[in-house]
Amino acid sequence: MTTTEPATVTTPTATAPTATSPTPPKPVGPREAYREALVALAERDERVLCLDSDMGNLDTSFGGRFPERYVSTGIAEANLFTVSAGLAARGLRPYAHTMATFAATRAAEQLKLDVVGTGLPVRVVATHAGLSAAHFGSTHYCLEDLAVTRALHGLTVVVPADAREIGPALAALHELDGPSYLRLGRSATPPVHDGDVPPFRLGEAVTLRTGNDVTLVACGPLPVRFALAAADRLAGEGIAARVLQIHTLVPFDEAAIAVAAAETGGLVTVEEHRPQGGLGDAVAQVVAAHAPRPVLRIAVTGPLPGLVDDHAGLLATTGVSPETVHAAALRVLSAPRTRSRTSTSTSTSTRTTTPTTTTGTPSEGRPS
Repeated sequence: MTTTEPATVTTPTATAPTATSPTPPKPVGPREAYREALVALAERDERVLCLDSDMGNLDTSFGGRFPERYVSTGIAEANLFTVSAGLAARGLRPYAHTMATFAATRAAEQLKLDVVGTGLPVRVVATHAGLSAAHFGSTHYCLEDLAVTRALHGLTVVVPADAREIGPALAALHELDGPSYLRLGRSATPPVHDGDVPPFRLGEAVTLRTGNDVTLVACGPLPVRFALAAADRLAGEGIAARVLQIHTLVPFDEAAIAVAAAETGGLVTVEEHRPQGGLGDAVAQVVAAHAPRPVLRIAVTGPLPGLVDDHAGLLATTGVSPETVHAAALRVLSAPRTRSRTSTSTSTSTRTTTPTTTTGTPSEGRPS
């Protein structure tokens, strides 16, 4: 990482906020939003339990409010899932909280057998997903969990786009009778939804931008923001990009993808995950079966040992950024068109320029 010299006199003098220039609200972190939502659920449903693997703050935020419903298993994720399954078998609603890398890899056997294999209503809340652990290093990065969880039959998999979506997502998952996996990041990010948060419906994609030239499909806080930034840049070039936010990987909104493939010239997927087994694979499977179009996947590539940076910097270094999404969209639009087997209609293009092929990078106590 590089450092910069301190600014001297070039920084303008700050002015106090006024009625016409309010101070922007500080983004709420995903873990804070989750804790608030869990406490609200516990107030309404006495079956709600919080099981914690030494993640910090839950012992005071939830345990301080409901000490009889807070269980600390320590840094023992396999035990965390087995105990949660036992409590769920007694009619309770346990929320098992740990880091994503430990939930999906270290305790994969217990997740598969004790939680998913029994079909019990255990909610696995996996934080620090993707590269959001940042300065903790590669031992805490998690780029394989969607491949694991998507393969577990009967497990609902949800990835909110921002902190404001976590409460509605948790409420929807609470109504399920089976197990679920909620994937959260570590750091606060600006909200994706400027106004009201769209109704949260499991298995239903959210259309953030309309357009018939190319489709950008994204999941997760920063990937969704990168897709929106790329769409804005494309719009300035006369290219109308449709942006689909996917908050539910399982069950997957195949219909929205099939329609996008039939109506646009191709698709670009954006995710904070390895190219294998995540959003890109889910989209490619649908497109191949319904309306063949070019699909480019923007995902984390390359080795990670020794790589440390801030969250966005890590993603940019490993191939995920607004620039790589924009370049991939241009590449998709310049690819030879394949006629859809399922639709004979032609898309209504608003493109006024002919894109050229662009080469871009593809895509001892627990720290908190």
